[in-house]
Amino acid sequence: MVEPVPGWRPRLVALDIDGTLLRWEDGGAATEEVSPAVRESVRRAYDAGAHVVLASGRSPHGMTKVADLIGIPTEGADRLWVVASNGAVLLRYPPVEVVHEETFDAREAVAKILAQRPSVLVAVEERGVGYRINDHFPPGELSGDMVVTPVAELVARPVSRVIIRDPNSTAEEFVELGRSLGLHGISYVVGWTAWLDLAPIGVSKASGLAHVAERVGVDAADVLAIGDGRNDLEMFAWAGRSVAMGQAIDEVRDAADAVAPSVDEDGAAVEIDRWFG
Repeated sequence: MVEPVPGWRPRLVALDIDGTLLRWEDGGAATEEVSPAVRESVRRAYDAGAHVVLASGRSPHGMTKVADLIGIPTEGADRLWVVASNGAVLLRYPPVEVVHEETFDAREAVAKILAQRPSVLVAVEERGVGYRINDHFPPGELSGDMVVTPVAELVARPVSRVIIRDPNSTAEEFVELGRSLGLHGISYVVGWTAWLDLAPIGVSKASGLAHVAERVGVDAADVLAIGDGRNDLEMFAWAGRSVAMGQAIDEVRDAADAVAPSVDEDGAAVEIDRWFG
């Protein structure tokens, strides 16, 4: 474990959502409830003047409601920064104002995936509405309205992110799938199950947070980042202090400076309270 220098205190707190702020339900979907301990700890950091930034693979409309659950920003305060879609979309809230969006041509990558796994589910965000999908995902995994659309139409235009899902596969199989694809100009991250996010090369939670940190005048060294997934690895490498949730896989735990208790034990609150308790 790596300890910060004496007297260090985070000026920006970057928080993953699912598995960090929100607990997992049986079946894989996250709850839509922030525990009182986590809510109060985040509010203490916010009230103490830290910049609280939500950073998630979720789409924007799936993140703003989490800010509402926590109760930030407070009335009359500056709008919240949100890093959505694994860094591809940056927004201010409320109201939602997209400040920056990265897009890419996903046609070749999706064709390669379908050639190997023709039955996968494919989704593209329809910002502010929900998703366009080639078929329905398991309940609770996506939010908003779902519009079934042929794959060719899903990726006909540049997109900020493509989700690939196969309920009949495993995360380990998708890790191998990603390695075998030989994608050019596109990065990928495997989620907690057989879930693959495609994004432009260089786009991650870290790139989104770096943009926010520059805008608010905070160095990466003064950032506390807490998360539990493979899509947090770049964020962990970038932030001054990185903390993995206790239930994270070994790859994520090993990449962090410290490991907090699990989400079921309010691990995010334990870590935040170390600095703002």
